[in-house]
Amino acid sequence: MSAQVVPTKGNLITTKKSLSLAKVGFELLDRKRNILIREMMALIDRAAEIQDKIDSTYSRAYLALQKANTTLGICEEIANAVPEEDTLALSYRSVMGVEIPIVSIDSDKDAGLPYGLVNSNSMLDEAYLRFVEVKKLTADLAEIENSVYRLADAIKKTQKRANALKNIMIPRFEFAVKFITDALEEKDREEFSRLKVIKNQKKDA
Repeated sequence: MSAQVVPTKGNLITTKKSLSLAKVGFELLDRKRNILIREMMALIDRAAEIQDKIDSTYSRAYLALQKANTTLGICEEIANAVPEEDTLALSYRSVMGVEIPIVSIDSDKDAGLPYGLVNSNSMLDEAYLRFVEVKKLTADLAEIENSVYRLADAIKKTQKRANALKNIMIPRFEFAVKFITDALEEKDREEFSRLKVIKNQKKDA
């Protein structure tokens, strides 16, 4: 880089500013990376909890459905009364510039049972409610897993930029500042020596 930089005071000021900006940029990127990592780790913990809930809720739902099928026969006709899923909605929130999805469910549409009570029983009701619960948990899990993926991608890109500043740009600017400073100091010493020689020559004349 020394071959590309002319050692002038103007270039020294400019390079010092660039070095300062690079250091600030690295600090901001490092802070962003840490915030994103904390957010991602919290979501990973939540995902594990929700997956456990889904597994246990599915078990209870299928057990209740088996009992309902045993007492009512195969509940195909009643199952056809369950409406097609249209309660999901998608929006986004921003975490340090990363768009994180928010999956929501219109709980009003899930209120009550979609079939009559005459040909059903409490086991079928429980199975239906358990599957509704699973649906909500699955939506939460999908939101979290997608968020983790987006955060991980953002962390990777942020880390790459931070590494470029830390390992390439900052050392390059530091080297340039040292090169220019040393060159200017050498120039000042040469100028001082030249003036001293001139002064001595005038004194001896």
